[in-house]
Amino acid sequence: MPSVVGLLEQRELGARRRVDELREEADRVQAELAVAEREWGEWAIACSRVGEVLAPVDESGQDPARAEGTAPAAEEQTGKTPRVPEAAKTKSQVPMWREGLAWSVLPVDYQRILRALADRARLHQGPLTCQEMAAAFGMDVLPARVEALRWKAKRLVARGWLAEPAPGRFTLAQGVAGPGGGS
Repeated sequence: MPSVVGLLEQRELGARRRVDELREEADRVQAELAVAEREWGEWAIACSRVGEVLAPVDESGQDPARAEGTAPAAEEQTGKTPRVPEAAKTKSQVPMWREGLAWSVLPVDYQRILRALADRARLHQGPLTCQEMAAAFGMDVLPARVEALRWKAKRLVARGWLAEPAPGRFTLAQGVAGPGGGS
């Protein structure tokens, strides 16, 4: 007859295996989620660009309805402003950095990243990794959260707000400084 302790150890071993399997599955799902979020973000950017390209403009480069205060044909006929398709809108727009551009043009999450890196630069502490950012923001340092931060940081790098002096380590780009004027 097996001992009670032996039976408990067998059950504990089985439970540990199940927990390990579930953790591996959760990590796999979180990695897939991060990839899907990145792909969705790329599609949102593409839809935004298509919407900008397809927007009507006159020779001066302005929307003719807005330039002279005249309503487009759709507005005149229905009395409503034509609706921009949801697919053409993005939830967060990150403009290209240029001299004098204020941080306030950025969504709050992006401003938060810049503020953390500006504080590091002011204290001469060097670049930050996304894991360090997540911890500094009080977030759970989970792969999905870190990947979301990495995606935002990479987007800021691509738009000229941040620099990536070493892979995965981010700092403010040359010329980008305080939140007031951006330079």
